Amino acid sequence: MIIELIQTFLLLALAPLVTGIIRSLKARMQGRKGPSVLQPYRDLLKLLYKSSIRSRDSSWVLSIAPYVCMAAVIAAALLVPVIYTGTFGLIGDLLLLIYLLAIVRFFTTLAALDAGSTFGGMGSSRELFISSIVEPTMLLSIFTVGLISSTTDLGGISMNMASTGLDLIEPSLLLAAAAFFIAILAENSRVPVDNPATHLELTMVHEAMVLEYSGKDLALMEYASMTKLLVFFTLMANIFFPWGIATSMDPIALAIGLLAYLVKISILTLAIAVVESSMAKMRLFRLPNLFTMAFILSLLAVIAYYILGVA
Repeated sequence: MIIELIQTFLLLALAPLVTGIIRSLKARMQGRKGPSVLQPYRDLLKLLYKSSIRSRDSSWVLSIAPYVCMAAVIAAALLVPVIYTGTFGLIGDLLLLIYLLAIVRFFTTLAALDAGSTFGGMGSSRELFISSIVEPTMLLSIFTVGLISSTTDLGGISMNMASTGLDLIEPSLLLAAAAFFIAILAENSRVPVDNPATHLELTMVHEAMVLEYSGKDLALMEYASMTKLLVFFTLMANIFFPWGIATSMDPIALAIGLLAYLVKISILTLAIAVVESSMAKMRLFRLPNLFTMAFILSLLAVIAYYILGVA
């Protein structure tokens, strides 16, 4: 119980740092000095000291959405193995995790519509359009790993994959990982799907949905978004490539698990920074081409499992 809580707190504590590192790396790659990697912590702290201002046209939905989103993300973090394969798996598995992440999207889009602003409605429609195509890709990708490890428990998947060694590296796993990486970009509104640093009305998606928030409410929404990104990174690192994660409570194994986790998260952070620095945001009507490619990769992963894995 204690180690599960520690690794959950570790994930929650590192979430703003990962966002700060991505911003700093992007700035360096673009020839700028950029902000400090600790700037997201300062921004969140500053917002927490400010009061929230809400539209008079909004209802209770706008008020509770930040708390619901933050609670759903924390619950999702409890289910994800970080440095140790043990999680709070008794309360759910990857199906619950997917629904928890869907709750974040649902309340974010619902609150954006509740404010009655044009930008909120535009961002909500774009977000739902993107998620309707990306969610099947994410489901197929994770189910592929579940098929390979013969379980839907996230801790069990990590345990089985890490204990088996490199024998489970097969085409289905690599195809599912590639599809899931594209899903990470879409689910977290990253380039080329969206640009989290812009506020241009013709291009923004996620930022359009949180324009009505300020103060503590905005801090919760931003923190939930940062934590959601790290949850996806952790899924990629410890579900698709869990080698190095601790499978026992041995202190040395836990130390190796922490080191392996930090290395894998650093690689994913660098990959996101490289993608966002080398690519431009795609036009909205071209996004289905990217998502269709990701869906085909995840579908091929399932087919490859049944053709190669079962034989």
